[in-house]
Amino acid sequence: MENLLFAGVGLGALISFIWLCVLFPASLAEERNRNQFGWALVAICGTPLLAVILLLSLGEKKETLVAKKAVRA
Repeated sequence: MENLLFAGVGLGALISFIWLCVLFPASLAEERNRNQFGWALVAICGTPLLAVILLLSLGEKKETLVAKKAVRA
């Protein structure tokens, strides 16, 4: 029974790790119309914290901002 508990905790930790390292930066990249795969790769090869900080500081792509302004006009 104790082994089952450790397996559950380990599986939860693995899922949390994958979410933090891959899915969170990829979802931030999607919100900012940037390449999800590239930013997930940055998070895996570098650090997830660096990828998140860069995504937050870079903001949206300029092409997207221009398209949004054109739609409003």
